[in-house]
Amino acid sequence: MGCLFAMFAGLFPRLGLLILWLARPNLIDAAFHSFIGPLLGLLFLPFTTLIYVILYRPGGLTGFDWFWIGLAVLFDLGHSLTAYSQRRQVPGYPAGAPA
Repeated sequence: MGCLFAMFAGLFPRLGLLILWLARPNLIDAAFHSFIGPLLGLLFLPFTTLIYVILYRPGGLTGFDWFWIGLAVLFDLGHSLTAYSQRRQVPGYPAGAPA
């Protein structure tokens, strides 16, 4: 079951975070003290939010944990920049739209 979750989380971080939120809400509540943080993370930085929840401990993140958070931020930014640069290949995108 853990390998299946890891595969879903790696391929679809929003789905992985949603499954984690439904299955173990205490992990989300420990990492974020309200529902606004994970909700914004689910929308804008899903992989970073998922990694933060998985790595969070009651004392907070320490040492090498921040490397994984930084790597997750780079993955999220890379995904959004790639999607932005490929926007003209979407059917129905206006041909005369500015770059």
